[in-house]
Amino acid sequence: MKLLKHLVRVALLVIDDFGLVAATGKQYRDLLEILDDRHGQGATLISSQFPAGQWHERINDATVADAILDRLVHNAHRLELKGESLRKNEDTLNATDQNPAD
Repeated sequence: MKLLKHLVRVALLVIDDFGLVAATGKQYRDLLEILDDRHGQGATLISSQFPAGQWHERINDATVADAILDRLVHNAHRLELKGESLRKNEDTLNATDQNPAD
């Protein structure tokens, strides 16, 4: 509980790769509690490889998923990136640098 209280007070909470690894129902309920308590307290940044429309499948509890999305989407700035992976492009550039054409 001490960690949850600490997370509520940080100025910027960053959750990277949301939904990439399966979480338990309790973990999602804890996240909901954190988001609920943070309302108006600080910024939350979440990155995910899954569009918000797929989060219900990831969370696997419609009520909790609705509540999490409601707290995140309200007053949010959403950026949805499309296109090739930058890592893929970086690998291609590095391979070209190592094997320059004559």
